Amino acid sequence: MNTEFKIVKAEEVIDEAQKLKFDGYHLMQQCATKTAEGYELVYSFGKALEVLQVKIILENNQPINSISHVFPCAFLYENEMHDLFGIDIQMISLDYKGNFYRTAIETPFK
Repeated sequence: MNTEFKIVKAEEVIDEAQKLKFDGYHLMQQCATKTAEGYELVYSFGKALEVLQVKIILENNQPINSISHVFPCAFLYENEMHDLFGIDIQMISLDYKGNFYRTAIETPFK
């Protein structure tokens, strides 16, 4: 199995997602991790036995555009990242506006 890792700027995420979809990749998952400077986002794409990891570094309060218009299932991951980490994801196709999860603490991982 071949696994790659690619660093992409936040403003390039939609273009990168469109390229990968055109090349036959599907979205496997998206996740977020809090860092001292902001957030690290990892998007995983797969095609056959190949996995491509796309990493995006966000500063605190830096917005990022949704890829849900390219990969419709992304709205699930993006609402989760918004609700749990407080990441400002713009233009989510189905935006729960902070109500995707019911948590005792607002944005518990922020």
